[in-house]
Amino acid sequence: MSDKKKVLFVCMGNICRSPSAEAVMKKVAQDRGVDLEIDSAGTIAYHAGEPADARMQRHAMRRVYHLTSISRPVVESDYYDFDLIVGMDAANMADLDERAPSAELRKKLSLMTDYCTEFKEYNSVPDPYYGGSAGFELVLDLLEDACVGLLEVIG
Repeated sequence: MSDKKKVLFVCMGNICRSPSAEAVMKKVAQDRGVDLEIDSAGTIAYHAGEPADARMQRHAMRRVYHLTSISRPVVESDYYDFDLIVGMDAANMADLDERAPSAELRKKLSLMTDYCTEFKEYNSVPDPYYGGSAGFELVLDLLEDACVGLLEVIG
């Protein structure tokens, strides 16, 4: 049996925040020589089968992050398959909590910004979908901070 930690990042549509978290975490872990299994999903299936939002991809590429995931919804087996399920905001957390098959599996849930060490004033990674460039940049700033903090906790 593998000791490799498995982390699932979750946002609403799985086209902006969670695929970015997946890409940032992969790079942070790789740069530090930590072997993790990382995936992302959404609380809704509206964008299932689609790549990440083109605007998010452009902003991520400027920081050398490659958003390669394809949107998919969270499924019950994720609660069993992953060691940690990380939501981006309170709504994601409420959805994940409600869907958890048991109280024991709820213990795998955590909020992304809980791992921030610099941006401690944020209690969510805000959805940039309806905003401008600054929102996409903020998402990446928060994720870079939180992914380093998360790796300190699990790595």
